[in-house]
Amino acid sequence: MSLDLTVYGIENAKINYQLSADELEKEMVRNGQGEVTSSGAINMLTGEFTGRSPKDRFIVKDEITENSVWWDGKINIPFDAEKFDRLYEKVVKHLSNREVYVRDAYACADDRYKTKIRAITETPGANLFIYNMFIRPTEEELQNFGEADWTIVNAPSFMANPEEDGTISHNFSILNFKRKIIINGGTGYTGEMKKGVFSALNFILPVEKNVLPMHCSANSGNDGDTALFFGLSGTGKTTLSADKNRRLIGDDEHGWTPDDTVFNFEGGCYAKVINLSAEGEPEIFGAIKKGALLENVKFVEGSNVVDYTNDEITENTRVSYPIDYIENIAVPSVGKNPKNIFFLSFDAFGVFPPIAKLNAQQAAYLFISGYTSKVAGTEAGITEPQTTFSNCFGAPFMPLHPTKYAKMLSEKVESSNVNVWLINTGWNGQKKRMSLKDTRTVINAALSGELDNATFRQDPFFGFQIPEKVEGVDAEKLDPATSFDSPEAYEKNAVILAGKFKENFKKFEEFASEELLAGGPII
Repeated sequence: MSLDLTVYGIENAKINYQLSADELEKEMVRNGQGEVTSSGAINMLTGEFTGRSPKDRFIVKDEITENSVWWDGKINIPFDAEKFDRLYEKVVKHLSNREVYVRDAYACADDRYKTKIRAITETPGANLFIYNMFIRPTEEELQNFGEADWTIVNAPSFMANPEEDGTISHNFSILNFKRKIIINGGTGYTGEMKKGVFSALNFILPVEKNVLPMHCSANSGNDGDTALFFGLSGTGKTTLSADKNRRLIGDDEHGWTPDDTVFNFEGGCYAKVINLSAEGEPEIFGAIKKGALLENVKFVEGSNVVDYTNDEITENTRVSYPIDYIENIAVPSVGKNPKNIFFLSFDAFGVFPPIAKLNAQQAAYLFISGYTSKVAGTEAGITEPQTTFSNCFGAPFMPLHPTKYAKMLSEKVESSNVNVWLINTGWNGQKKRMSLKDTRTVINAALSGELDNATFRQDPFFGFQIPEKVEGVDAEKLDPATSFDSPEAYEKNAVILAGKFKENFKKFEEFASEELLAGGPII
């Protein structure tokens, strides 16, 4: 297929179009940008940035976005349209007269919402990431692909000049809804590309299609019951949805349609691999084979065997792979109306139980809050637990006001009579992490219906309902108070956490109904 990049302003480029995964791996090795591991996967280093940089992500403010985007100044940062045009010209000039890699792919597994993506990348590794993470067209679909709905231009070696270009730093990720372009520069972290597309869909789908976009993983059982797992990075979305007894729909980004279908936005998985083991997470471990793309891992000295315990480069070591690298998947990546929703929180205060049932008001309140914790060692300078609230469990990717998404979720929960559960994947009162075995057991109890007729008691600080018994889990583990040295220590931590929830929610109070406010802590 002949491809003309001059329409994008890229002149005289050597174009590598739609290379296979094997061809891209060879390009990475040829360019000194990747090393093949003992499992057959290839590892690359992303350079200065080993994670997203939320403060350097912008949205062009124009007639489309001006009165629709929630311009909070921290997450959705406005960018001048004329400055975007000038910066874009610099980026495409940088890519001119170079070797570039171009890939056409789709987002959205539901054909009614399928979105055509064209990625123009400076490196083969970034192109392999697109191959792994988005939906791969058939040969017939490629012949009739036509113009893309959205274009990604990815140039990690291009450094912005903040004074001239209007950025904050030399790195940037900018969305332009009018031109339908995402530009990334100054960073080799591939996750910026997928989150750029996610951000675009999080604006388009609710506004134009009445589809609720969700930062969650999803799977389905043998009878078609769908479960959703919301959670921030490190809470277990990918791990808990990759269940050998359930079909994986997707591990990170989904839409919930007006006719109650859930569909994956992506065609792959992007999993954290720090401390990964075959015993603990066999599905993910088994997916790290030829074609999979590892990021920023280190090898056992003198070998090409990955040392998954090594965090010398970053704790945010990652792998991307096509979704069909997981053995048990839904084909296509679509599910029926959800029966269970799980909110995953890493609670470093130890006051959340392993599982609790939420009413509709509590579900909406916790959804808007999006609570988890950063603990010592995850970021420089953190020496004790820090609460983190990320609106709708995905604030960096949500262009609209959080109450828009929360209202849509609340309406769907009530209309479909879905069960909503809180899951603590963090610590107990002794700062010991909840075991993956216990977490899977309580989730399976909810999925199987075991908890439908359980006896519950009310949490004294947050009001949600805690089951008194779950088969296979010690009863005392279900009561967070028992893990503290004293009742006073438990109460002190619970009061602190409840206070942090209320303080965080102040910015939403003027938009919140009495029902929504009633879902918060009851102290």
